[in-house]
Amino acid sequence: MKKIIVSACLLGERCRFDGESKPNDDVLALKNKFELIPVCAEVFGGLSVPRLPAEIVGGKVIRADGFDVTDNYRIGAEKVLKIAIENRCELAILKARSPSCGKGRIYDGSFTKKLIVGNGICAQLLIDNGIKIVDETEVGCLIYEDNSK
Repeated sequence: MKKIIVSACLLGERCRFDGESKPNDDVLALKNKFELIPVCAEVFGGLSVPRLPAEIVGGKVIRADGFDVTDNYRIGAEKVLKIAIENRCELAILKARSPSCGKGRIYDGSFTKKLIVGNGICAQLLIDNGIKIVDETEVGCLIYEDNSK
């Protein structure tokens, strides 16, 4: 059975900055066809649950109070990459718009919910290492993928 890295919040784990989860029915449906490996780069990087929101500003991850948590995000991303490599994962399903997991569009750093083009720290590291990234809005087609290989 193929293994897929998945943002733990999409599987119902309460690991988001606000202490909540964001379970996604399409993602949860994949457990019948794939082995889903839950990860949270922010928690892996040593950040608490809950925690202040953070956004990427000029290549750094900055909390709403101005504190730089870039190192935590990088450490967590490296741990996720290690798990992906150890499990031979070719795909990761990550939480949209997150400063660690966002793919294609992330918040602009103003904490006003304005989106800009960009990737989160973990998403970019996985992409740079050849792992395909999709977010929770793009998983519907995986439900029908032939997983016999």
